[in-house]
Amino acid sequence: MGIHLVIVTGESGAGKSTVLKALEDLDYLAIENFPIRLLIPFIEELTNIGSTEKVALVMDLRDPYFIKEAPKGLLELKRKGYSYDLIYLSADTEVLLTRFSQTRRTHPLLKDFKDLRKAIEAEKELFSPLKAFATLYLNTSQYNVHQLRHHIFTLFGKGAPSQKPLLHIISFGYKYGIPSEVNYLFDARILPNPYFIPELNPLTGIDQRIKNFLLQNSKTEVLLNYLVNYLKWAIQMHLEEGRKLIIVGIGCTGGKHRSPAIAYMLAERITKDFPNIEVVVTLRDVERG
Repeated sequence: MGIHLVIVTGESGAGKSTVLKALEDLDYLAIENFPIRLLIPFIEELTNIGSTEKVALVMDLRDPYFIKEAPKGLLELKRKGYSYDLIYLSADTEVLLTRFSQTRRTHPLLKDFKDLRKAIEAEKELFSPLKAFATLYLNTSQYNVHQLRHHIFTLFGKGAPSQKPLLHIISFGYKYGIPSEVNYLFDARILPNPYFIPELNPLTGIDQRIKNFLLQNSKTEVLLNYLVNYLKWAIQMHLEEGRKLIIVGIGCTGGKHRSPAIAYMLAERITKDFPNIEVVVTLRDVERG
């Protein structure tokens, strides 16, 4: 079995250290601030000695050669037959400003730009070309540390990701913002809202009573059939492009009732109809709705 390499990169303050610690807790050999010029020799050495199967590396601006040499290094890595996952972490500028104001850490470009907002925006621009190499793009603006750890455990908790295509379904509430990492976005607000039913209001979409309530309306079955058929087509398009990760967002007003229920019902149908696809579900706002 070859090495499963995860490269964690992206914007300062977006959560790279949190992701790396989560991967370390999943038994990855985890190294922070890894130099791009040592990447290929390091992976070749690990392959030769067979000392580990899972490696996670944080690579970013702290390496002065990273931005310029990363695209060439990643292409060379693939040319030599090594596969990898690249997690690109981002966050909204206002969120990053808040995070830096709450910590003693300084932004790596602050010395050059003398202004935190300008430093953050400059880093976003510098990193922009690397997004094309990402197998997972994750905007962490809506995540706290615990939610981000859970997200990584959900995606990588079984060890190296399966060779199957991975469909990641995220339910959310529109009032808390749309998850930026989604490839496809669907709106469950067209369905009747359990929020206005007193006996259903305290429940969440995980509860079978919410699912039963929604399935009483013919719109729910129409929506589910449409989603299954559309995703069958979309998954094939992604596979033809060599992409095995598809992220789908399903939203309702608060993310408590309709979108979690639809997310789980969709996952059940995809799993049943398409056993060659691995499906994971994240209920981002179910406790906030």
